[in-house]
Parts: sequence; structure tokens; C-alpha cells
Amino acid sequence: MPQGIELDLGSTGKALAADLAAAAGMAAAGEGGVLVSLGGDIGTAGESPSGGWRILVAEDSRVKPSGDGDVICVPAGGVATSSTTVRRWSRGGVILHHIIDPQTSLPTSGPFRTVTVVAGTCLDANIASTAAIVRGEAAIDWLTSCRLPARLVENDGTIHYIGPWPDPTSVAA
Repeated sequence: MPQGIELDLGSTGKALAADLAAAAGMAAAGEGGVLVSLGGDIGTAGESPSGGWRILVAEDSRVKPSGDGDVICVPAGGVATSSTTVRRWSRGGVILHHIIDPQTSLPTSGPFRTVTVVAGTCLDANIASTAAIVRGEAAIDWLTSCRLPARLVENDGTIHYIGPWPDPTSVAA
């Protein structure tokens, strides 16, 4: 990399840590199943409870389990949410956030404020959710072509469900 350029793997590292911690917990337990959540990045290992792991999908990972959002059931794999609604700041009266468009070197300005993806691992879900925000308008077609279940929230609050997204209305209380 050029001198003076830094690469921050914090987001990817957290997702990988969720996967590795779930695998380590499963290895230590020897049976059953493990779910690890690190600030909205969720990794699982082993057997899920009957009906799958109950996961609250919200726009802010700080929402309490009884808060607003969709509760989904996931039998295995990982779940990750990328969002432009947290880690924001203002500079010169302009609202900025942490997801950078590599083509412009500026914060993304696409139609989606939050994207949640279910994938085989938390790392894969994290990569896809962040890439979807960067892809903007092309995200829906891209996620569909990747066959990744996803929940995309537009800046105006409109929600799109892509692929075999776990139906929140079928989750038992």
C-alpha cells in the first residue's frame, strides 16, 4: 500500500471474530449450539434451537431485544447489518458517515440507510451488507444474483426483502 494510506479492517475483523468465537464456543461445549453477537454481527455454530436462532433485526445494534425491528429465525450461518445511521458526524454542516464509496473516496450517498444480510458466515454477511450499501441502486439485483437473503431499508424508511428472507410474521412469540 502507498505510504500514508491505512486500511481499517475493524468491521471485517468484528464479523470474523463472531464466527471464530462461535466456533470456539462450540468446540469447548462439545454439543448443542452457540450464537455470538458482537454489536449486530452474529455468528453461529452447531445446532440451532428448534425453529432456528431468534434474532432481532433493527437499524441500530444498540436496540434492546424488546425494541423495534423484525424478529427472524435463522437455522445456521451468520447475520450482519451495515448502516449509515450510526457512526455519523458533521463537518462544515454536512452529515458524513463511515461507509466510503471507493470510486469517490466519499461517504456513500445511495438509497439505502441500512442493509442486513443472512449468509453462510457472519464474515460473508458483513461483506455483502457493506457492499450492498456501496452498490446503491444496483444492490437489489446484485444480492438477488448472489442468492443472499437481505433486508434493505431506504432513506425514506421503505423496506425491501430480497430472496428467501426469514419471514418475521411466522416467528412464534
